[in-house]
Amino acid sequence: MSGRTEPTTSALAQPLRAPSLGRAALYPGLFVLGALVGVAGALVQPGWFPGGLLLALAAEAGLCVGAGRAVGRRGGAVAPAAGWALAVVLLTTSRPEGDFLFAAGSGSYLFLLGGIAVAVMCATLAPVRQPDGGAVRLGK
Repeated sequence: MSGRTEPTTSALAQPLRAPSLGRAALYPGLFVLGALVGVAGALVQPGWFPGGLLLALAAEAGLCVGAGRAVGRRGGAVAPAAGWALAVVLLTTSRPEGDFLFAAGSGSYLFLLGGIAVAVMCATLAPVRQPDGGAVRLGK
């Protein structure tokens, strides 16, 4: 027998814990910040094509990656991505007067699809919740 202590339960069997009060208050703020970045990107991307498009997508990626790393959880990257997506989807609808924000051009489609791809990549690559306990090596 070795002197190591083996974990009593699997990492998958550990219960989920509610986020701390500070972290729970941070998520709505990140959601609103993501919505603001989406609105700003929608206004910037047609004005300076293609630089505005790249700037808008870089701003979204920076916000999602930065929020995920700052919070240390995947929810930190998902909250601004969800805010961005909601704001952009709401901006794509036309009004009864016939006004719209997005033209039917390649730049608008690249902004919509590229932004969704960036949001999915950032949310997927964000840090995940790690199980409690010491690090173990498999196969030993």
